[in-house]
Amino acid sequence: MKELWSERIRELVPYTPGEQPRGRKFIKLNTNENPYPPSAMVTEAIRQEAGSPLRLYPDPECTELRETIASYHGLTPDRIFVGNGSDEVLAMCFYAFFNPGKAIVFPDITYSFYPVYAQLFGLDYREIPLDENFGVPVEQFLGDNGGVVIANPNAPTGRDLPLHAIREIADANPDAVVMVDEAYVDFGAHSAVALLDICPNLVVVRTLSKSRSLAGLRVGYAMGSADLMAALNCVKNSFNSYTVDRLAQVGAVAAVRDDPYFRCVVAKVSNTREVTACRLKQMGFRVYDSAANFLFISHENVPAKALLDGLREKGILVRWWDKPRIANCLRVSIGTDEDMETFCNVMEELLKQFPAG
Repeated sequence: MKELWSERIRELVPYTPGEQPRGRKFIKLNTNENPYPPSAMVTEAIRQEAGSPLRLYPDPECTELRETIASYHGLTPDRIFVGNGSDEVLAMCFYAFFNPGKAIVFPDITYSFYPVYAQLFGLDYREIPLDENFGVPVEQFLGDNGGVVIANPNAPTGRDLPLHAIREIADANPDAVVMVDEAYVDFGAHSAVALLDICPNLVVVRTLSKSRSLAGLRVGYAMGSADLMAALNCVKNSFNSYTVDRLAQVGAVAAVRDDPYFRCVVAKVSNTREVTACRLKQMGFRVYDSAANFLFISHENVPAKALLDGLREKGILVRWWDKPRIANCLRVSIGTDEDMETFCNVMEELLKQFPAG
């Protein structure tokens, strides 16, 4: 009975997450999860916290976690904001920094939650088309907007922007917030954290879901000026002061502190990505350059939807969107070496079912 729904959401089309299967066992290459477990330090920290402390509310300020993140990035804790996954942090950023009446801008092919947030909060927005190679046309982000949102590396394409381009965008929009979503930055891109001291309108958003293997804990954070982080705290404390639970806080602290393990996992995923990309190219796929933990691929002779269905029949899940310009592309998360070997073998078998062009 939509008559009882608020007018704000009656026409809202919510974000559709990747399939999380139950029952049948799949090789999951559809949601960009890390194929390796979190650091042993994480599980031990959670084990120690999972007792009597759970009767108490968590620290609403996430003090130890903010201090740990700040130390890692060379910032002060008042320049860190922590939330329940980067999706929540992004949503709060949309609410805190952007105003109705002046359109924010983001690419037409990017994380599909951005237009959902804009519609939910009644924000005007303009989608700027990526070029034919899915690159960001930087000149179209330079001014005349109410804010900028860029995923770097971009999703689902995996393409990254150099830091000089991000600085150019930030410098051209001095009266608007430029938000850089770095969910995948650890797998090969350069972080805009290096620009925070010279670009006061810049906000960088990170997650521990991907490179730190903590998708199940839901911890994300933003970095920027103390003033901008105060705005996020204003939003959070007007909605829910306790957004990050006790187990997530201690687990996240341990994950950030175990830097050697983090670097080892990132190196393994990145190496597997390159090996997989090479093999797919040998099969005739177009494989876009990726600085993320996934590949964006297409084949001239075989429809992406047919490959999606064929892979699923063989127990492998990948991601496909029935959208203009990318309907013949698949996004493939990077799994273990064994996962990707199986994936490539199945792809070779599927290609044999289609005549060469």
